[in-house]
Amino acid sequence: MVDIEGASLNSSEIALLQRRSIGGLILFSRNYESPEQLRDLIGSLRTLRKDLLIAVDQEGGRVQRFRDKFLALPSLGEIGKVYEENTNKGIKFATLCGWAMAAELLYYGVDLSFAPVLDIQNVDSRVIGDRAFSANPKAVINLAKAYIQGMNSAGMRACGKHYPGHGTVEADSHTELPIDGRSAESILSNDFRIFAELKEYLDGVMPAHVIYPAIDDHSAGYSEVWIKDKLRQGLKFEGVVFSDDLSMEAAKKISSSKERAKMALNAGCDMILVCNDRVSALEISDWLESKSYCQSDRITRMRSVPTEGIKNLFKQRKWINAVETINSFALN
Repeated sequence: MVDIEGASLNSSEIALLQRRSIGGLILFSRNYESPEQLRDLIGSLRTLRKDLLIAVDQEGGRVQRFRDKFLALPSLGEIGKVYEENTNKGIKFATLCGWAMAAELLYYGVDLSFAPVLDIQNVDSRVIGDRAFSANPKAVINLAKAYIQGMNSAGMRACGKHYPGHGTVEADSHTELPIDGRSAESILSNDFRIFAELKEYLDGVMPAHVIYPAIDDHSAGYSEVWIKDKLRQGLKFEGVVFSDDLSMEAAKKISSSKERAKMALNAGCDMILVCNDRVSALEISDWLESKSYCQSDRITRMRSVPTEGIKNLFKQRKWINAVETINSFALN
């Protein structure tokens, strides 16, 4: 899965996206100008490659790539605060937000938002913070179930991140390699437990670029212990494993881009993300094609299947009610 530079495709990107080693595209804020432009961009992508998996990070709060003329979604942490005050109201709000997020993206043709965040909330974390539902694992589980059910009811699959848990480390894996020094018991009974209890609800998982020395010397995205042993064999998880971006600083402990790709795939990742680094994306594409890697059959399951009402989304009473509810929450 790669990225593009701007609001439309250039000739080099058209060539890149037609390569057999490319199975997906992730969009960022720089790729969005307006709903009309987004529709045109998605249309050109679908004309080029109908099978391309198109994704974005549209979590809500401070991580929402499409903003202007899009519904301003609350952070998952804000949903968690509603849950703390009133459990039933929080569950309903989580379901509504999951549906609204997914429905709006599906309307414009985006397959997947990498959501929800399943990390445990910790005020010391520089990268997670209010991106997570709660500091309470049980609350995270309950709210995630509701949020995912909302996504699914619109026709979108769910990809939980950042396995087995990024929220309890202070360091930001975008800029450095975090190390979680807790005991294996603490990690497995708290962070990992969330993924274990949600395995039947998740169609995909994204491992963290975090090292957990009590369990393995490799960061989770490069770890056969975390992916093959604990996720695949232990939890019997059959969904897609997406690497987090292999161009993040935490991933660059392995200096060679091809070696990073090899380690992630050997650990059990089905699809690797290479963003904001076209040189590495091309090197990895060349390497993949020289090795005759085939796309995992699991990846096709992540393509969206929008429900019938999505075509007329903005006329739906459910959408109008969702907008009113979420906007009124933002005003309070």
